[in-house]
Amino acid sequence: MKIGVLKETKEFENRVALSPDVVKLLKKKEFEVLVQAVAGEASYFLDKDYTDAGAEVVSLENVFQADVILKVNILTLEEINQMKPGSACISYMYAYQHPDVIEALNKKNITSFSMDAVPRISRAQKMDALSSQANLAGYKAVLLGANHLGKIFPLMMTASGTITPAKVLIFGAGVAGLQAIATAKRLGAIVECTDVRPETKEQVESLGGRFLTVEGAEGVKVEGGYAKEVSAEFLEKQQQLIREKIKEADLVITTALVMGKKSPILVTEDMVKTMKTGSVIVDMAVESGGNCEISVKNETVVKYGVTLIGESNLPSLLPVNASQLYATNISTLLLHLANAQGFIFDPEEEIAKGVLITQDGQLVHAFTKSILKV
Repeated sequence: MKIGVLKETKEFENRVALSPDVVKLLKKKEFEVLVQAVAGEASYFLDKDYTDAGAEVVSLENVFQADVILKVNILTLEEINQMKPGSACISYMYAYQHPDVIEALNKKNITSFSMDAVPRISRAQKMDALSSQANLAGYKAVLLGANHLGKIFPLMMTASGTITPAKVLIFGAGVAGLQAIATAKRLGAIVECTDVRPETKEQVESLGGRFLTVEGAEGVKVEGGYAKEVSAEFLEKQQQLIREKIKEADLVITTALVMGKKSPILVTEDMVKTMKTGSVIVDMAVESGGNCEISVKNETVVKYGVTLIGESNLPSLLPVNASQLYATNISTLLLHLANAQGFIFDPEEEIAKGVLITQDGQLVHAFTKSILKV
C-alpha cells in the first residue's frame, strides 16, 4: 500500500500529517510513503528528514498515485479531483459541515475516514487526535493570554511590596480546559473553572482549580464527551454566574463546544464591558462561532480595554509537537484499518464504524447523515 502525505494548504496551518519518526515506523510495516516536497517545512521537518526515514519526496502530482492520502485538514475539491478513483483518505473532516466534499468523494468512489470522529473509548485513545491537539491548545492558550496580560501570574513577595496572583477563569473542563487549568496553576495563578457537566468537578479540583457550578447541571445531556443539550433556563443561570465572576478575572479562556452545532455564546458584549481594563479573553471556540460575542476569528483585538484573542488554530502554533502527536494518532488508526497489502477493516467494528464517512460511493456515517438529513 502506498501512503501519500500532502502539504497543508489551509491558511495559518503549520502541521503535517506524518512526522519522519512515524514514517520510519510505517516503513518497518512495509508501507511505501510518498511525501510532497516541503510538506513538513512549516513543522521544521526537512525533506532530507523524510528521505532519511525511508520516504520518497515527490511532486504534488505524484503524491496522488498513493492508495491512501493522509492530511491534517479536509481535502479540497481540487485535491479530490486529482485522487485515484477507488482510493482512500484520512484527515479531519467534520463531514457534516461539508456536503460538497462528501458528494465529490462519492463521485470518485473514495473511501474516507475522519479523525474528528474517532470514538472516545479506551481502545482508541492512541488514535484520538482531538484530545492530543486540544491538550496542546489548552497549554498554548494560557501562554498567549499571559503574554498579553500586563501582570504576572504568581504571588510574588518583594522588598517593594507583594504582588497578588492573577485570576484565571476557564469555561469548559474538557481536555483543553483541564490542560489550561494545569498550565495556569503551574504559573502560579488562582484558577476557577465552570462546566455544564458536573462530573468534571473532581478533575478540576485534582488540578488545583476551583469548580463553579449552578443548580440544574445534573440535567445536562452529554454525548461523546460534549454537551448535547442544555436548557435555556440552565444557560441563564450559568450566565448569571459568569457575570459575577468575569468582573474579577484577569484572564478568561473559553473552550465550550457543542458537537454538530455553533458554539454557545457564554461571554456577551455587555459582560466584556464589565471586565477590568487590561484583562484578556482567549476564545478557543472561535473556529466554530466563538464563545465570546465580539471575538474576531484569527485576530487579536482590543475592545472596551479588553484584549480578545481569536486564534483559531492553537495547535498549529506548536507545529513540532502537534505534528508528532497527530502523526501517531493517524498512523495508529491507519494500522488499525489496514496492513501493507491493503485495507482489512470490518465496517461494523466500533472504531471503523465511527470513523468511516464514505464507502462505495455512499455516505455511510450515521451522525453525519442525521445532521445533513440524508
